[in-house]
This record gives sequence, structure tokens and C-alpha cells, in this order.
Amino acid sequence: MNKIITLLFLMISFGAFAQLDTIYTNSNKIPCTVKKITPDAVEYVYPDEEIINSVYKNSIQKIVFKSGRVQIFAELTSYKTVNGSDDYENVTLTQVEGEVKGLFKLGDVSSKAKGTTALSSMVKVKERAYKKAKIVAAMMGANIVYLTQNATTGNQPGGYFQSSNSTETNLSGVAYSNKLPSFDDFNKLIGTKNNLICIKSYKMSQRNPDLDDYNENKKVEIFNIYNESGFIMVKAKIAKVDSDLFRVISFTNDEFTLVWKDGERIYNYVIKL
Repeated sequence: MNKIITLLFLMISFGAFAQLDTIYTNSNKIPCTVKKITPDAVEYVYPDEEIINSVYKNSIQKIVFKSGRVQIFAELTSYKTVNGSDDYENVTLTQVEGEVKGLFKLGDVSSKAKGTTALSSMVKVKERAYKKAKIVAAMMGANIVYLTQNATTGNQPGGYFQSSNSTETNLSGVAYSNKLPSFDDFNKLIGTKNNLICIKSYKMSQRNPDLDDYNENKKVEIFNIYNESGFIMVKAKIAKVDSDLFRVISFTNDEFTLVWKDGERIYNYVIKL
């Protein structure tokens, strides 16, 4: 009898679910009725409700309609995977605010590059500033940066009463990602492991033109792992590191990467499992 009741319940549930559309976002799925697809968002209502909700298309992977039709969103394919500083070329810089709507905000990014002489190439100085911004964003786990400032001044030759100034580019913006690492998957991966080794570290500073990287063999003691609004936070002690609170930006079966930002300096630590 219990098996029959369970089977009937599953059939009823499946039948009810089949009568709904399902929106698959980067973090969950939404059984609903899709009402409208606009250039920026998808509008929908929950079962037995009339209030219209909306979700930005940037955060949607696909919609499976109750008819069986599947709509894949092109916005998803424009975001590339970033696991750390080595993937900086996968970071996109944009000045279009609509391209980051619905994405996960990771923090502020700034970058500055200046020519060495009054004859320095403006193009090369810009490229250095863009590269630096992308590296900082990648170290945060971001794959897109919305630029709020993008200013370049040209070379200014000196005169009798005025010294020369070389070209300079200043960038500032906000880093975003279309997807966050899974807290549940990371928790399962770590399990009861709390004494690990940091095998590599990276540092980028506003004052330095390039990324510094170091091979390490530092002890890591993990005290706590918790979910803070979707972000994986790790309370840990890393030898000779001032901070004890870090965020996980990526992980594999073999290692995971932490980020810590200290004013104008940002650090990554690769921890071996």
C-alpha cells in the first residue's frame, strides 16, 4: 500500500511539474509560468500567484517550457571560466551596465598605468592598465568588469615654465561573475581535512606593474567554512599571512584557491588537498 501511495504521489507531482515552465538560473531552478521575455529580463509568476517577478537574462542558463521546448540563452555563452590569475585573458571589460545585471558582484577593481617618458605610447600604456585590471579581477574569481572610469591623458611636452608629463591611464570598476563555486560541493570535498599546505601564492599591487608569484610550502590550518550570501568563506591560519579570513574563488579535486584583499594589494593562495 505504501509503495502505491508513493507512486501516486510521484505521478501527481510530475504531472503538476509538467504543467509549468522551468527557468534554470546559475544558482537554482524556478518552476513557474513564463509571461514575457524582454531584452534584459524574463518575467514570470509562481504557481497560484498573480504577482509578476523578473530575473535578468544574464543569470539564466535556459528555460524548459511546459511544451517541451528548450530555450538556451546566448548571454551564458559570452562568459568564460576564470579559476585564478592565469585566466586573466578570459576576463571581459565592459562599459555597458546591462551586461552585468543579474550577475554576482565580487568587489571593486582599479588599475593605473603610466608611461616612462613624454614619448611613451598611449596604446601600450592603455594595454598595461587593461591587463592589470583583468589580472586583479581574475584573482577575485571574476570574469567580467563593469568599468565606471576609463580615463587616459596624453603626453604633455615640457616648456620653460612647465615640466613634461607622460601619458597615463586610470581605470576603476566593479568585478562580477556569472557563477559562484558550490558551497555544498566544496564542503564535501574538504570533509574533515583541516591541516593542509599552501603550495603557491600570488600578489598584485597598485604600485607594481606585474603579478608576483611565489612557490610556497606553508602550513594551513582551517578553523571554519561557512556560506555567506552564496560566497564560500574560510576561516584559516596561513603561516606568515596577516589575515585569517579568505574567500574561495575556485576549486578542483586536487586544490583550491583563496583570495584576500588588503587595501591596494590583492593575494591568492593555492591550497593543496
